[in-house]
Amino acid sequence: MNLFFLRHAKAEPRSEKTGSDAKRPLSSKGEKTIRAVAKGMRQLDLSFDVIVTSPFVRAARTAEVAADILKIEKVWTSQNLGANGNPSKLIDELNENSHDLKNILLVGHEPYLSKLISILLTGDCSLRMELKKAALCKLSVDTLRLGNCAHLDWLLTPRQLQKIGKK
Repeated sequence: MNLFFLRHAKAEPRSEKTGSDAKRPLSSKGEKTIRAVAKGMRQLDLSFDVIVTSPFVRAARTAEVAADILKIEKVWTSQNLGANGNPSKLIDELNENSHDLKNILLVGHEPYLSKLISILLTGDCSLRMELKKAALCKLSVDTLRLGNCAHLDWLLTPRQLQKIGKK
């Protein structure tokens, strides 16, 4: 199985207008960036069996744009990809619902995604990394479990993906 981790694109700043953190939408720059990033993903010929997204508005919109550009029909929301999600419950959820899937795109937030990547690569949260907004990471996994079970295949910045999309 291949797990792809996509951090949501740039969101509007917190304000009374945007309401709670969970309701903050993508900024206009974020919308533009995720479109360009998704075109880069398409240029790389990436395809996903499912996109699983955080329920937060900015992540859900990031997933929606990616699904539209990549022509992915299956998108579902997981509370376990929210900013305070539970990695153990997310792994259980993925194993229960995607045992026959090969490529899964997870759309979420920092620092949660980096911690999850660290756990899957090293078995704990000690790996120091941070996904930039709209960055994409690919891990390959033989048997998905909470702990050291994955290999890092690559990590692409939004700028790299945007350049790929312009080719």
